[in-house]
Amino acid sequence: MLRQFAARKGDVLFEPGAACPGFLIVDTGVIRVSLTAANGREVVLYRVSAGTVCLQTFGCLIDGDRYSAEGVVEADVTGRMIPAQSFHDALADDPAFRKLVFNGVAQRFVEYQRVVEEVALLGFDERLARVLLRLCDAQGFVAFTHVALAAETASGRAFVSRRLAALSRAGLVVQHKGGVQITDRAGLERIAAVDR
Repeated sequence: MLRQFAARKGDVLFEPGAACPGFLIVDTGVIRVSLTAANGREVVLYRVSAGTVCLQTFGCLIDGDRYSAEGVVEADVTGRMIPAQSFHDALADDPAFRKLVFNGVAQRFVEYQRVVEEVALLGFDERLARVLLRLCDAQGFVAFTHVALAAETASGRAFVSRRLAALSRAGLVVQHKGGVQITDRAGLERIAAVDR
């Protein structure tokens, strides 16, 4: 039993301790899923968009747990909500749905592995360069504040600000009030080691 679902940019869809109402199939839009520590530091875990699965929701539905992260709409979302019991029925009885969900979960684990590798094994400048390249639009603009970039890189705002200033002095980026303009993509790619 599916019901139509819609949410606006900025809406909080779930937060730590909340119960899971069901499994959301996103048709359009983006949901940012993040964790926030007691000291206020945030780290973005992943984004949910069309064709992807929210691991937090999957875990809550499978284990009967509550959410441990926060999900915020980053771009207006439309989709279909499958109530919890219908989700379990579809997993048991519908091979195509089961394959869709498990493929989505497998994809998320690959993304988690990338995040862990970047945080544990890469230098900060390399990690920051990768985030800037991943988040920029077609014109090379990254419409993220220093606080948001800190959440994307699992670091602190002050450290992001210092490293962006260094990248700016090197002629790789120009900082603006509303974000960062990449001015030397090839130079940033060398730092990011994207060809590895």
